[in-house]
Amino acid sequence: MTLQQLFGQMTADPLPIIFYFLAIPILAVALNWVTKDEAHQSPWKYVYSTLVFMVCVPGTFSVVLCVYSMFFSPSSMLNVNALVYFLPIVSMIATVMIVTRNIQMKAVPGFDKLSGLVVLLAVTFIFILLIQKMRIFTVFFGSIWHLAGLFLILFVVMRIAWLKFMSSSDKAGIR
Repeated sequence: MTLQQLFGQMTADPLPIIFYFLAIPILAVALNWVTKDEAHQSPWKYVYSTLVFMVCVPGTFSVVLCVYSMFFSPSSMLNVNALVYFLPIVSMIATVMIVTRNIQMKAVPGFDKLSGLVVLLAVTFIFILLIQKMRIFTVFFGSIWHLAGLFLILFVVMRIAWLKFMSSSDKAGIR
């Protein structure tokens, strides 16, 4: 399955996509209402972390796809599917804005800085798009699921490298 086939399948039945990207900001609002002053405590901050991660991964992927479509693809941005390209971005922005009303991103586990996570995800997605564009990986190994597995491996490796780089720069006094 290629990305184009995946997007075609997603647009053939758009209700799950719409439900997913509308449910996450609604869950964030409900979580803000339920937790109030307890958002920094242990079980709730992990729920916030999950919500932010669930929306930032596809949102960042959509940002990368938009940039890719604008600069590297001959197609016009007016011809793209709004559910695939723009709904994840709007949902990501809305969710992050809602979550930050009740809890600082520093307190959310796994996110030292949200901008660092988004940059790391964007770089990983760019690598995956380049690998898919060169058709090296998909020709030899196969489907979109293998590409998703490669994404997860690249993300973990880049996250570990980023953390090591940041810890060494902190020791050296670089900021």
